[in-house]
Amino acid sequence: MGTIISTVNMKGGVGKTTLTVNLATCLAKRHNKRVLVLDLDSQISATLSLVSPHDFAKLRKKKHTLSYLLDNVINPNPWSKLEIQDIIVPNICEIDGLELLPGDIELYDEYRVSEMLHQQAVENDEQEFQKVWDNFERILIKQIIEPVIDQYDFIILDCAPGYNLLTRSGIAASNYYLLPARPEPLSLVGIQLLERRIAKLRESHKNIQPLDVNLLGIVFILSAGGLMGRYYKQVMKRVKDDFYPEQLFEQSIPMDVNVAKAVDLFTPVTLAMPNSGGSKAFMKLSDEFLAKALVKEQELVAVT
Repeated sequence: MGTIISTVNMKGGVGKTTLTVNLATCLAKRHNKRVLVLDLDSQISATLSLVSPHDFAKLRKKKHTLSYLLDNVINPNPWSKLEIQDIIVPNICEIDGLELLPGDIELYDEYRVSEMLHQQAVENDEQEFQKVWDNFERILIKQIIEPVIDQYDFIILDCAPGYNLLTRSGIAASNYYLLPARPEPLSLVGIQLLERRIAKLRESHKNIQPLDVNLLGIVFILSAGGLMGRYYKQVMKRVKDDFYPEQLFEQSIPMDVNVAKAVDLFTPVTLAMPNSGGSKAFMKLSDEFLAKALVKEQELVAVT
């Protein structure tokens, strides 16, 4: 069964999508892993980091986006013809094993979700609305990816900043989460908020089925100035003081203009500029990622 990982931070602009697409690319190209990138953000940054706007427009016209699958869960259609296998885009960037489930600028209607869950609560007098909502939150993303989970080594979910339904459902479906962070105070706040929210998510789901999602590690995405300034070192030290060493990636991603240039090419920097500093850092990060994932797997085997 594939390992599901959410890339998430409460704050936007911390390099979440950049981490997702470049890590996925390195795992597929460098380590021959089968990887699915799932874009859960209506900004579709992960999608447009892997396919051009023109190609995305064609996919959207054919309803080959996550929105179609979400709509079929929220408002089941017995005449639906498309399955997740039909919507996944294979051989992204001509890399065998790298695949994409495209996001959409309109993913779901909050009102329709609430209406549907309210109706379920009314039909079953024994269940409170919150319990119905929690159950739906838990199964939404898991239900969508379940038919293909065995086809991949890793499924990486690029979650939206903040804490909306899809982010919570993505975390609930995951084995682990990656936490990208910049050495800045607001990014530190995003880390703290996320940890509290995940603790609360575990608490709300414990009566349904305990959540088994754990932090794989924090990855520092360096801003201008990076580690050179004493202030940034102090911020990073605060993060390191709050977590165990094994919860932090040793490899950070340096400030590199080539990363931004690659976005304009709708291609991960590891492919567009493989000799750049940022690209080499992502390659080393993928090595460390696999080592951490292996340790977690061994720990799980030991416990069971």
